[in-house]
Amino acid sequence: MNRVKDVFDKRMDRPVWEKVWPLYDKHREFVLYSFFGMGTFLVSVCTYYFFTQTLGLNALVANVYSWMFAVLFAFLTNRVWVFQAPTQTWGEFVKQAVGFYSGRFFTLLVEEAILAAFLADRHCNQMAVKLSAQIVVIILNYIFSKLIIFRKKELTES
Repeated sequence: MNRVKDVFDKRMDRPVWEKVWPLYDKHREFVLYSFFGMGTFLVSVCTYYFFTQTLGLNALVANVYSWMFAVLFAFLTNRVWVFQAPTQTWGEFVKQAVGFYSGRFFTLLVEEAILAAFLADRHCNQMAVKLSAQIVVIILNYIFSKLIIFRKKELTES
């Protein structure tokens, strides 16, 4: 293992997890993306529910507000724990943040389109549509994060 052990590695490194450590170590990124993806999903759905049901906001407006909370949570957890993508300079950090938010903004537009299409004339259940849209968004976000934003730089020999 070439990385510094973080809190998750330390938890999994206990004797009780001895049998699953190799599986965790091999699929660590996916396991943590799933774990924090669930957290991001909960932040998104709970804030969406709060904005629509408690504050009575329009579904599309509430979705944008919930997106802001979810993306902030996702950016912090993805860069620190999932993809372990620290930056050396402020410029690198800004580039990483802009890339992350740009990708997430694209998937926000996809989600807004899904919500608009299914809530406008069809009178579908708001939360069911939101949950379904989240599945599409989660898959797209993983692809953008893994292949573009937090991609590991290949080490080349000079």
